Amino acid sequence: MKSTRFWLLMLPLVSHQALADWSATLTAVSDYLFNGVSQTDEKPALQGSLDWASQNGWYAGVWGSNVDFGDDTKIEADIYGGYYLDLSDSLNLDVGLAQYTYHGASYSSEGNYPEAYMKWGMGNTSFNLWYSWDYFGTGAGHYIVMLNHKVQVSDSFSILLGIDKSTSLDKDKWQWEAGDDDYIHWQATANFSRWGLDMSVGVQGTDLDSYGDTKVLFTIGRTFTF
Repeated sequence: MKSTRFWLLMLPLVSHQALADWSATLTAVSDYLFNGVSQTDEKPALQGSLDWASQNGWYAGVWGSNVDFGDDTKIEADIYGGYYLDLSDSLNLDVGLAQYTYHGASYSSEGNYPEAYMKWGMGNTSFNLWYSWDYFGTGAGHYIVMLNHKVQVSDSFSILLGIDKSTSLDKDKWQWEAGDDDYIHWQATANFSRWGLDMSVGVQGTDLDSYGDTKVLFTIGRTFTF
């Protein structure tokens, strides 16, 4: 079963002036962890994205990955779009919408769902909020709140510390575990760049009992701009 997403936590909080008009990223990960919960049955994944960003702050993109939920659903493909705004030298805002879709079997699309997000960045600290009114096609409202802080060690090396909470607003329609409508996820990840590659190694864990154990995650990727 799907958990709340870690990748869209994930659009980088960088100034839109620094973005090329188009970019593509290809990433290999040791496990597709989505807020600490594996989407690939603890197996590796190959992920890719295609992004467009304008100089006035608007952006859009698509993202995909293989998944393994123990059934015939094999692919997740997401689309997203939003607006990024620098409010001051140290404060920025990113708002947008995303649509998550699943493919591989006739029933896979039953898990499709929309999500709205808002991200505040202040220096190296960010506060992010995601909300879905039909989480994983269950009809349940669901939200995630996240606090991240990046320690910039050098131009090519940084450490990300983060904690977030995922909460179902209707436990009759969605629960993470029996009687549990929320959970906490944390991470400590080292990110570094070399030879044109973006690499990371980190530790993530949750307070879930039956899954979401503490794990080490490795990633390696490359971004192409054009």
